[in-house]
Amino acid sequence: MPGTRVAEVTASCSNASGSPNITLQSTEPGHPFNPIAISADPADTTTFLAEVTLRAGAELNARRVNQYSLTLWAACPGEEEVEERLFVQVTTGQVLRCDAPFARAEGDVVSVLADVAPWTPLYAVLPQPLGGLTFRLRNHNTPLTLTRRGLVLAPASGFDRSKDTQTFRLEIEVMDRHGHNCSGAVRVEVLPPRRPPVTFLSEPQRAVVVPAGTRPLEVITQVYARGDNVRYTILAPTAPVLFTINEVTGEICSTRQLEVAQAQLRVQAYNVLRPADHDIAVLNVTVQGTDQRAPSCIPAISVSQVPETVPPGSTLVTLRCTDPASAEGNLQYSLEGPLASRSHFRMEGPQLQVNATLDYDSEAAYAVGFQFTATIVVTAGGQPPRSTRVPVLVSVTPVNEFTPACPSGAAFTVLETAFGSAVGRVAGTDRDYPRDSLEYSLEQGPGPTQPFAIDTRTGEIRVVGPLDPQQRKSYRLTVRLTDTYNDLDPAKRRSCLCDVAVRLQPTLDQAPVCSPEVQELQITAGLGGRQPVTRLACQGRPDGVTLSYAIAGGNEDGRFQLEGNTLSYLPDDLAEPKTFVLLVEVWSSPAVPRRSTVVAFVVHVTPRSTPVPPSTTTQHTTLLKEPLVVTLTEASWHPPAWFVAVLTASGALLLAALGCVARSLLCRKRAPGKLLLRKSSWDMVEQKGSKEEQGFPPEGSLGQFDGRAQDPRTGRDYLFNSITGARRWI
Repeated sequence: MPGTRVAEVTASCSNASGSPNITLQSTEPGHPFNPIAISADPADTTTFLAEVTLRAGAELNARRVNQYSLTLWAACPGEEEVEERLFVQVTTGQVLRCDAPFARAEGDVVSVLADVAPWTPLYAVLPQPLGGLTFRLRNHNTPLTLTRRGLVLAPASGFDRSKDTQTFRLEIEVMDRHGHNCSGAVRVEVLPPRRPPVTFLSEPQRAVVVPAGTRPLEVITQVYARGDNVRYTILAPTAPVLFTINEVTGEICSTRQLEVAQAQLRVQAYNVLRPADHDIAVLNVTVQGTDQRAPSCIPAISVSQVPETVPPGSTLVTLRCTDPASAEGNLQYSLEGPLASRSHFRMEGPQLQVNATLDYDSEAAYAVGFQFTATIVVTAGGQPPRSTRVPVLVSVTPVNEFTPACPSGAAFTVLETAFGSAVGRVAGTDRDYPRDSLEYSLEQGPGPTQPFAIDTRTGEIRVVGPLDPQQRKSYRLTVRLTDTYNDLDPAKRRSCLCDVAVRLQPTLDQAPVCSPEVQELQITAGLGGRQPVTRLACQGRPDGVTLSYAIAGGNEDGRFQLEGNTLSYLPDDLAEPKTFVLLVEVWSSPAVPRRSTVVAFVVHVTPRSTPVPPSTTTQHTTLLKEPLVVTLTEASWHPPAWFVAVLTASGALLLAALGCVARSLLCRKRAPGKLLLRKSSWDMVEQKGSKEEQGFPPEGSLGQFDGRAQDPRTGRDYLFNSITGARRWI
């Protein structure tokens, strides 16, 4: 490959200050070698390196010429010539070649800008370096860096941008692991940064008017120039010095109190790194006396209140302004203030007008508290300009624009026993601010046909009366939604009606209902297998569920057995009549705790050999009325008005029923002591009960007990006769 180093010979002269002259001679015409290149050895200044390299366009073919015989002639000043023989053998195999233009004598050329970042790759010796190559920089007088992968990098501190075009030459040698090498050169040209020249943004010559009496160090004007590293200076006049300039910002200030005069300033803007890059502007400064009185306006402050529906283009205020220094009335009006105010209002001459809709329900109005503030600036001509500021405050009032909206699909499901519990919440919406500010009401108030009430603030529906799942499976309510606080006029309210469906869900774990709850039976013990006694008539909730039955107490010696709802007696050797009091538990759900009903049976069993009265037939006694259980609650409760009315009516009916019962008792002409069982008769009842428990029922006991209750003093359950007051312990 052209530029490949074939051999390197060292030479030195006896005179340390001399350098040898080495020439190459060959016996073969047209040999492929360059003239000898001599360079000083960086390690030893008295030694020189002579390199034999291949010339450009040279091609080595081992099959044609496999050896070259070279003669080297070396001569030092004032010394004899020395002749040496050099044999170059050409072998077949892989040869390392450096491509042109890198291998040419002048080398490859790379152009970069001076503002390139430090360590930026500028050149690659080989586009795709082969493995095992080493790169060596033969000259070290350069700020550039050569990496082990053959990349030429920019200096670590970058190039000097203040200089013009710079050139750096790198001589690089490439060698592979077999000792094959080639060499070449790279010339890096560093160009000035491509930046726009320094230029003033304003006209090259302009006039500046300054009022007389301007105090020292007041800014009278400012110049601007574009470019890099711009600085400013005043070139003329140099005396007297009336003005000075800030070299960084370009602000021109007075150095003394100014009087009426004229001056011409030559201002230069230049690149501090390249002073040749500059521009000049001329300022004609005129100091003149003027009337400093500002315009006067009526009103001096504007406060207005408008509804949110005011259309754009409406005029809120019209200013009447005059300029005391000029009769022409050439005044300029502009609006200053927050962005929200400037976007909602505009100035049309002296008139402040609405520019955009003042939506009270928007986030922008809420952010400023529904009050927009701005300042009208009234400016009169002249230098310096004279201005007056008029503060403006605009308050926006709400307008009830939207009708409340009902929620979609307002339907709820509650248990049929959900007395006093919450049904659900009707979530109405209203787009007026404040959002969703609504009152809720039911078109039909709470009552027997509509046992519901609604919270006026939250819209929560609650059950306030008993539900009748037998008569109704669902209720349809009409809820009125009325908005509030959406208009200054309280009479301007909007409302809508919403339909709400409430479905009743059956309770799966209710206790079964049995009729009757107390039965008194009389049977005669038979012979043989079990003897059916009675069948329980119970119904579960909901209808159709499977019920379970079990004897909970009183089954002495296992004489009775339950199969489903059938109670059977197992005959044995009963010698005397005996009375059994059985408790049968009925339930429908395996839940824990389970809800069940207990049915009481009083069974009088008579042996077959015992005389039986004529009326010894199995009888089923149905309760004449349900027992009345009164519960005393100490907690304070304030019932609603409708409940008091219902309770009063129920009490009146109860008193009437009790009066009828008392009248019936008096008609039978019973003794007063037999009508009611007073507290003093407890011992007698207990003795009678103990006798009956021994198996000797009193005469006429059939149909005697028609109710069941619990003793509040002992907690024991007993059967009672609501007519005679007789009781039997269970």
